[in-house]
Amino acid sequence: MEQARFSGRRFLLITVLNVTITIFELLGGIVSGSLALISDALHNLSDSFSVILSYIAHRIGMRSPTPKNTYGYQRAEIIAALLNSLILVFLSVYLLIEAIKRIMQPEQVSGGVMFWTALISFAANLFATILLSRDSKHNLNLRATYLHLLSDALASVGVIIGSLLIFFFKISWVDPVVTILVSLYIAYEAWPIIRQTLMILMEGSPAIDPTEVKNTIMTIPSVRGVHHFHTWLINENELVASVHVNLANQSLRETELIYSQIEELLQKKYKIMHVTIQAECTRGLKDKMCFSKDDEKQQH
Repeated sequence: MEQARFSGRRFLLITVLNVTITIFELLGGIVSGSLALISDALHNLSDSFSVILSYIAHRIGMRSPTPKNTYGYQRAEIIAALLNSLILVFLSVYLLIEAIKRIMQPEQVSGGVMFWTALISFAANLFATILLSRDSKHNLNLRATYLHLLSDALASVGVIIGSLLIFFFKISWVDPVVTILVSLYIAYEAWPIIRQTLMILMEGSPAIDPTEVKNTIMTIPSVRGVHHFHTWLINENELVASVHVNLANQSLRETELIYSQIEELLQKKYKIMHVTIQAECTRGLKDKMCFSKDDEKQQH
């Protein structure tokens, strides 16, 4: 519980930081005429929403399983990670369109105001990123929020460089070019999270070879066959599976011992945290590891 309260304080601090940066950059962008600053402010605004959504999902994910949700509520964080990443992509597209418009119709930009605004924003973004860096390593939801904050810090670096070029060399087109580069980078970094969250929500199987799993289980002397293997992720860390095994006609006590061996093998080699095993004598002995309804129809 203490960890949850501490996380809550950090989330609140990050949210306050982002709202403050958003207002500060919007004002700086309007005064300086910098699209890069205004785009960074909009990105920070999306960060505030991202942090709030991430925290709500994190709290929901900590709830215990119920008879109605037997696997718990951990998918809430996966959904939040997907939403946050999609927001990043949509924001990137919007900024690209605005930057192209600015290239076609250049506007005067004040490099000095742009520089100091971006420098202060960078320091605040960097601090927020550090606050979330440790927790982001083992949680896809927090990683998506961390990516929001990290991309903002990098965006601020781009704006700082752009402001120096504008101030010393008077080349205003640098401002929309920086915006384009930052937008492309944000979309590029968001895509792997979108792909991974969709895979989890679609109950896709991680990179585990079913044939290798079968050979691993078949090393147990009492196992005569393995089929109907399914594996999926509850979240990015918790892998579960189900499998049918063919055993001799034996006592339940003997079967339980084999179950324990299978569970130990799968957890040790494939990090499968929970496996449901169904024992059979000859039924399904010739079935495939990945069984489908089409296979069932062909048998009849």
